[in-house]
Amino acid sequence: MKPRHKKLAIIAAGVAALGIASILVLNAFQSNLVFFFSPTQVIAKEAPIGKSFRIGGLVEEGSVKRDDSSTTVRFAVTDTIQTIPVVYTGILPDLFREGKGIVAQGKISASGIFEADEVLAKHDENYMPPEAAEALEQAAKTQKASLAQ
Repeated sequence: MKPRHKKLAIIAAGVAALGIASILVLNAFQSNLVFFFSPTQVIAKEAPIGKSFRIGGLVEEGSVKRDDSSTTVRFAVTDTIQTIPVVYTGILPDLFREGKGIVAQGKISASGIFEADEVLAKHDENYMPPEAAEALEQAAKTQKASLAQ
């Protein structure tokens, strides 16, 4: 093999290796990508069915129901326009309270109940996840626009 052909073979092998590495990284990134939706978007069927996503908003007052025989908790998440029932089995964060902001990750069941795998609560009085704050702000604007008509 001539030196010229060796150089071309090495360059081609390098480009192929780089392409394969890029494909593997993008595939891993896509499989771990989790989108955020507000309860209004979930009700409007914008959220994926059968895939994991995040839902955020406020825990509706009076909606928290704890199962006495297990760690299962049922509650509702609202963006002040729509409400989604959520079921979570596990230990809730210490800051989980009614009327406070949360983000839950999981899937929506065929019955319309959000089955959470993870629940995150805000960490102080001034913080709310940006996605949840934006969803609540958008819901408030929509509600004001509908009342003005």
